[in-house]
Amino acid sequence: MNAPPSPDSRPEPVLTKSTAGRAFKLIEQGLLMLAAIMTLVAAGAEVWSVYQRGSIVLADILLMFLYTEVIAMIAVFYTGKGSSFVFPIFIAITAIARLIVLQGKDMQAENVVYEASAILLLAFAALVMGKVRSD
Repeated sequence: MNAPPSPDSRPEPVLTKSTAGRAFKLIEQGLLMLAAIMTLVAAGAEVWSVYQRGSIVLADILLMFLYTEVIAMIAVFYTGKGSSFVFPIFIAITAIARLIVLQGKDMQAENVVYEASAILLLAFAALVMGKVRSD
């Protein structure tokens, strides 16, 4: 009897069997590696900046979360585990939260409400995407 395929054993796309498909796959892998290296360099520069400044502010922590989410998204592409659609949503949520923190008291009240509503909408979208992918 044949066992049902595991969720991680996806069929290989037809595109990867052609020369163009292999070339695109190679380009994708190269760009993902470049994105990972650039993210690590940016994170290192941020850590160095915090060290030189001698203090950590909330914006620094949120920026490190952005870098962490980018690395996690790249890891999902490489491992094939998890939902790669949810990570950009998390990145958007963190970026909007960082924007609110950086603008601080200079923002008009209705803009804070708009941006907070965007975070709520994105959180709902992440919840829905997580439920859809787990079914």
